[in-house]
Amino acid sequence: MIDGIINMFETVAVMGEGSVLTVFIIGLLFGGIVQYTHVGKFEKIAGFSMLKDTIVPKMLFLAVGISSIGIYFMVEMDFASYHIKPVMLGGLIIGGILFGVSMAIMGKCPGTGPISIAEGHIDTMVGAIGGLIGGLVFTVYYDDIFQGIMGESLGKPNIDSMIEGSNPWTILLFGGAIIAISILIPKKEMEDEMFGSECKKESII
Repeated sequence: MIDGIINMFETVAVMGEGSVLTVFIIGLLFGGIVQYTHVGKFEKIAGFSMLKDTIVPKMLFLAVGISSIGIYFMVEMDFASYHIKPVMLGGLIIGGILFGVSMAIMGKCPGTGPISIAEGHIDTMVGAIGGLIGGLVFTVYYDDIFQGIMGESLGKPNIDSMIEGSNPWTILLFGGAIIAISILIPKKEMEDEMFGSECKKESII
């Protein structure tokens, strides 16, 4: 186990995508944002699934908008690189359904799950173990079973390939539009809703 952890850090160090310290600092920032916004809490994810809490979609749209602009210009300046995955409709549809159902049941996502485990929420370990087993099964039986389910590759589309004559302004407009959506989504929190109902009961009594 210790050797595996050491190999993990060595792999990160030699990938050329940043030092271990950089990755560690980014992880701290990510964890801090998750803690501050409470999007790692069950109520937030479950509330989003029931359309009673909009904190998660607001944060997602904001993150997508900012990262779209940031990654584009970092790649243009050779500060970063990205690898686009091919579009395979079968895998996207089935995987999306499984992911959505599992996320609604667990109240966690792959990003917030490890944070919950670190906080001591052992129940989240069930999802983590299930994910590891699912990944193992997918890898072992990919050629025999899952490759046919995934479907044919439809290419690796991005904004540059989809919009002819796109330029940095196209990326800025796209990212700005996504950020605007995150701001325009009305803020609604299920915890506030529950607290409000409790206050009403107290006032009635």
